[in-house]
Formats: sequence, structure tokens, C-alpha cells
Amino acid sequence: MELSSNLIIFYLLAAFMVVSAILAVASKRIMRAATCLLFVLIGTAGLYLLLNYHFLAAVQLSVYAGGILVLFLFAIFLTNPKGDAVEPRDKRRVIMGIAGALCGAVVTGIIVLKQFFLYPVPDGAIGDHEVSMKVIGTALMGTEKYQYLLPFEALSVLLLACIIGGILIARKS
Repeated sequence: MELSSNLIIFYLLAAFMVVSAILAVASKRIMRAATCLLFVLIGTAGLYLLLNYHFLAAVQLSVYAGGILVLFLFAIFLTNPKGDAVEPRDKRRVIMGIAGALCGAVVTGIIVLKQFFLYPVPDGAIGDHEVSMKVIGTALMGTEKYQYLLPFEALSVLLLACIIGGILIARKS
């Protein structure tokens, strides 16, 4: 098997993301875990760039690595008065977490192995299978089948509820 530069970059990004994800989960410091989560999100944007999905990479960096991570950091600062320390882990919870993660991995593996993943190229594809902004905008803001206005609005209500909850928690302190 010949290793191309794209395959090498993919393996490097995948290894970087796996190590960062493990460090995010295993870290005893909340700020270090949030920083490792940032690295995972940046690695995901790198994978999108590798697939020539420039719009998704920009959305990943601006919305998730920028906005959502900042929201997490605000939540950490507002709810944890001790700062960076975390309570010690209970062994029973760790075992249950590992069991849940293994069950999730098995279910995901079964689904991936049974799924057929070949899809036709969308109508709005241009050049190297990059979808035009008009097609993306219509899909995000449309109400037809395979269009996402309702989930988009539900997500905005969920984020609004999170902001209100954060304000209420901050006011009680």
C-alpha cells in the first residue's frame, strides 16, 4: 500500500485527535481538559480541510472551537468556585463509564459495519465535490424533506436556555 501525503496527514490528525480526546477525558484539571477538547475540535477542522470541505472547517473553528468552547469555559468559571480542582473519582463510576463506553463502541461498530455508505453526488456540487453556498443555505433554512430549519431553531432555543441557566447560576453566587 502506497502512503500518499493525504493519508499521512490523515493518520497524524487522527492520532493527534485520539491522544487529545483521551487527555481531555483523563485529565484531573478542568482547564486542561477544555484545552484538550479545543485540540480535538481543531483536529476535526483539519479533517474537514483534508476532505476539501472548507465551509465546514470554517464553521467548526468559528462555532465549536470558538463559541461552544468559550461557553464551556464560562460555565466552568461560573459553577466551580474552587477554580481548577476536581473531586476525586469514584471507582464504581469509572467502571460504569468504561462499560458504557465499550457498549457504545460495540453498537457504533455494528452499525458502521452493517451500513452502506455510498451516496450520490448532490446537485449543487461544483469542482472537487464542493457544495455551493446556495445549496447549503437552502438546506439549512428550508422546511422540505432533508432540510434543517426545525433542528436549527431547536438548537437556538437550547443555547438560549443554557445562557439563561448560566445567568441564573451566576446570580445566586
